[in-house]
Amino acid sequence: MVDEEFRDTTAGRMAEFEQRYRAAVVGTEQRARQKQHPRGKHTARERVELLVDRGSFVETGEFVQHGGDCLDEEQRRYGDGVVTGHATVDGRKVCLFAHDFSTFGGSMGEAFGEKVVKVLDLALKIGCPLIGLNDSGGARIQEGVTSLAYYAEVARRNSRASGVVPQISVVMGPCAGGAVYTPALTDFTVMVDRTSRMFVTGPEVVRSVTGEEISAEELGGAGVNASLAGNVHYVAADEEDALDWVRTLLTFLPDNNLQAPPEFAETEAALPASELDTLVPDSAHRSYDMLRVLGAVLDEGELLEVQSALAPNVLCGFGRLRGRSVGVVANQPMHQSGILDIDASEKAARFVRFCDAFNIPVLTFVDVPGYLPGSSQERRGVIRRGAKLIYAYSEATVPKLTVVTRKAYGGGYAVMGSKHLGADVNLAWPTSEIAVMGAEGAVELLYREELAEAAANGSVDKVRAKLLAEYREEFANPYAAARRGYVDAVIRPSWTRQRLATSLEMLETKREEGPPRKHSTMPL
Repeated sequence: MVDEEFRDTTAGRMAEFEQRYRAAVVGTEQRARQKQHPRGKHTARERVELLVDRGSFVETGEFVQHGGDCLDEEQRRYGDGVVTGHATVDGRKVCLFAHDFSTFGGSMGEAFGEKVVKVLDLALKIGCPLIGLNDSGGARIQEGVTSLAYYAEVARRNSRASGVVPQISVVMGPCAGGAVYTPALTDFTVMVDRTSRMFVTGPEVVRSVTGEEISAEELGGAGVNASLAGNVHYVAADEEDALDWVRTLLTFLPDNNLQAPPEFAETEAALPASELDTLVPDSAHRSYDMLRVLGAVLDEGELLEVQSALAPNVLCGFGRLRGRSVGVVANQPMHQSGILDIDASEKAARFVRFCDAFNIPVLTFVDVPGYLPGSSQERRGVIRRGAKLIYAYSEATVPKLTVVTRKAYGGGYAVMGSKHLGADVNLAWPTSEIAVMGAEGAVELLYREELAEAAANGSVDKVRAKLLAEYREEFANPYAAARRGYVDAVIRPSWTRQRLATSLEMLETKREEGPPRKHSTMPL
């Protein structure tokens, strides 16, 4: 009776709170450490604390338990396998959830799903980035179709928030079944090398259905998802590296689609501008590193590259120009001469569309020989999938600035941020060749008979050299395009940073609206 009377007092209720809080947070965290630390992994709350500003995390839903009458106390664990709340990163608001693998394997259940749905709704309501730390075994089988329903509820909210607030997923353990669709629907996905896996069906199911013997790493490891499947934007060495990358990424992004990205104090480029005047080799068959171009253009030469393991023939990433965030798309001559293919087109298209959604100007650096020819590309759908890049540039209304450094041949010229796709400022270096094709190929095609006759006379080298010189003078240069207004200016390469910076300032007040429509029907 004394206990009952004490419980109804303020002191008694405070004591009950302390007991429940210890069970919900302290007890849950102790159990999580015992399970996660021997595996070399942090707990859900430790991961959150590594990501956010010290002391800023406000947890919500720590007392949530499953409400089913048929479950015993062991099946009613506090938190239900996910930690949710809000915090700040570098003083800016974020909402986040972190799967707790030590509780029900971080599996999706009804109470778990409700917590995630609430934090998604909150992020959309207050207009701040959403970050998900994934470490889940998939659906909670004992809850049946309810767990599947909440995968769909979460996915619907991811879709609704797309283009409104930045969404970032970090995969820090298993991510299987329906759990994979949230990372697939978010803007950026990070995986931790060797400790994370992501696949729809695991090796056991694959083996039982198809007979194929394959390991979890081969099926859904970070390397496979990054370089082959294209599901991942960054492969981290460890959990700390993954969370550091997310913190850096956030510095380039606005809180939502109604705001501009944060601005920083201007810093100098990493390389002297004069280096650009001698960077492009005399021979069109020799490569150079486009990262050196960016090193002389961007503040501190910094490029936060995304999807670097996929289609390295095209670079995509974030940088700053005079303290302002910019998105960069650039052909990389060091890989396949910077040619466009299916993976490069889809990678760049997705990146351009993200930049457009979140008010980030796009800088394009062009050195492209065209599209990769071959039956494999044609059969895999290069026409439809390559058109995504055309669509992305055409649709984008943010400031678009393009620099042609060397080759701009054929369809590659048109697709890579050309004036005809709505670029605002198009610049070309004197080393650029804007033409239907390279001089060698064009001469062989156009002057086949003359070359055959010269070969018979033993003067083919002399005739070919003359024809090449004439073609380059007439077509394979930047001036033919400049005469038609397709290029706004031909500039000394060392002027590039200054010219882009002043153009970006000029375009700061750009306003462009398309016709009214429900949504586009881009070639998905």
